[in-house]
Amino acid sequence: MSLLAEHWSIAEAAEATGLTTHTLRYYERDGLLLGSVDRASSGHRRYTDQDLSWIRMVTRLRSTGMPIREVRQYADLVRQGDGNEAERLELLCAHRDRVREELRQVAAHLDAIEFKIDLYAAKVGPGAVGVGDELLVDDAARSF
Repeated sequence: MSLLAEHWSIAEAAEATGLTTHTLRYYERDGLLLGSVDRASSGHRRYTDQDLSWIRMVTRLRSTGMPIREVRQYADLVRQGDGNEAERLELLCAHRDRVREELRQVAAHLDAIEFKIDLYAAKVGPGAVGVGDELLVDDAARSF
């Protein structure tokens, strides 16, 4: 299906979003989509570009650890339309702050791993496989 398609089958939508057809059905059933997915006369789902755009947003929220109940709450707010932007903002800012903290923690873990790589690379010698040029090590990583 082209990028300018008006309707996507569930298989095409799954391929376009990187999700399984099962996940797409679950998102619809669990109230995570903005509305009902259109159906062809045969009963097959017909996703629009707008549906796929929303599904990609839901996927981003889920991939960054937003709980289903919060995704559902966000979808409910969006479905309600204008007038609740402050609630949407609060929800997304809280999630962003959690993601930033998680990134900070992962960066600290990476620093510790880089420190260990540096130690082993020094023992193995120059030209060791997988040795990076830069190290970002803090004092906490040294105790690793």
